[in-house]
Amino acid sequence: MYKCAWCRDGGVNEAYHDAEWGIPLHDDRRHFEYLMMEVMQCGLNWTMMLKKREIFRQCFDGFDFNAIANYGEADVERILSTEGMIRSPRKVNAVIGNARCFIGIIGEFGSFDRYLWAFTDGQTHVYRRHHRGQWEASNALSDAVSADLKKRGFKYLGSVTVFSHLQACGMINDHEPDCFLYERLMAMGNVRFIDD
Repeated sequence: MYKCAWCRDGGVNEAYHDAEWGIPLHDDRRHFEYLMMEVMQCGLNWTMMLKKREIFRQCFDGFDFNAIANYGEADVERILSTEGMIRSPRKVNAVIGNARCFIGIIGEFGSFDRYLWAFTDGQTHVYRRHHRGQWEASNALSDAVSADLKKRGFKYLGSVTVFSHLQACGMINDHEPDCFLYERLMAMGNVRFIDD
């Protein structure tokens, strides 16, 4: 069974690819989990984030954004002193601030999921240029989402980071066309091909 080249490590990347990456996501807590991991990943690599996922889960109340939004200085110190944790006060504080912004979006739109998927009218985008090997780290869609998130006070969510989230949550199907998940996801329907 063929899989995307980037994931074939027989370990955490492959497990993440097979069970999560690119599968349309509609759960606010999982959206927050992925976004929090993206914040922590800035300047590092995704494999490390997957390996530290349980540490993040322990430090951040199982990615409960309602609990995280109420964190104070003692929580920041607790998190930073946890063995194996990424010791960046700026990133930890960004996660806390982002939880508050996340709740604000839920209050306005009913769910973060509804807010996010509105950028594609609920459709998964498939970029034909990616099939031709013209990969990119950001695009007009991620630019628009990132700009709106920043306007709402989110930190560490530039266009490149947001693009990764859009791939992860299935708003962009960037599985290689020969990957077993590509056709499975295409069969779910609600797909829009982008030709530019």
